[in-house]
Amino acid sequence: MPGLSGAERTTTVVIGAGLPGLAIATELRRRGVDSITVSGLEAPGGQASQTAPLQRCDAAGGSPLQERNEILRQLRNYASSHQLDIRNGTAAVQLDRMDAGTADASLHRWAVHTPDGVLLADHIVLTRCAHSQLRRMLTDLGISVGQNLVAAMRAIGMYLVGVGELVTPTPREVLRQAKVVGQAISAKVYPDSVPSVLTGSFAALQAPAWQPGPA
Repeated sequence: MPGLSGAERTTTVVIGAGLPGLAIATELRRRGVDSITVSGLEAPGGQASQTAPLQRCDAAGGSPLQERNEILRQLRNYASSHQLDIRNGTAAVQLDRMDAGTADASLHRWAVHTPDGVLLADHIVLTRCAHSQLRRMLTDLGISVGQNLVAAMRAIGMYLVGVGELVTPTPREVLRQAKVVGQAISAKVYPDSVPSVLTGSFAALQAPAWQPGPA
C-alpha cells in the first residue's frame, strides 16, 4: 500500500482516549505490551478496498459521575507517570486491513490513518462503539460476522472496551473489559509465556473491589 514508508509501528492502537481507552492502555502497559492511543474517530477520508468508514462513537456516557471521575483521575496519573503514548490531539480517520488476502504472518494487520501519519499495528482496540456500528464496520471490511460479533473481531485482531449491548457500561464494567482484552492481547503477543503484570500498582483496575470515594 502506498504512503506507508514513514509509518509508525506499534503492537496495539487504542482508538479513544477517554476512560475506556486509558483503561486498556494502562492494562497493556502493565503487561509489557506497547500501544499508541489516539483521541477517537472522525469522518473517513476515502473509500478504498478493505477500508472501513469510521463513525464517531467515543462520546462520554452516563456513568455515575463521581466514580467515573475518580477512576479517570487515577488512570491519567498512571498514564503520565508511566509515559504512555496518549495522543489527545490525534484522531483516527480510516482503517485499512493490511493482511487481507495475504499469507505473510509478519505483516502488521492494520494501518490506522490519522492527520499526522499512519500507525501500523497488529491489534486495534475500539471504545464506545455500538454493536450495530461495529457490524456495519466489519461488513465494510468484507468480514462475515455471523452470530458472534466479538469472536469475528478477535479473529482479525480487533477488540472492544467500553461497549455495552443496550446501555453504557459502568466504570467497573469498563475496567473488567479492559482486563479481559489486555489478557487476550498479551496472550497473542507472548504466546509461550504470558508475563505477569510488570509495572506499577493501580488499585482501580481491581474492578470487583473498586468503590467510589467519599464526596
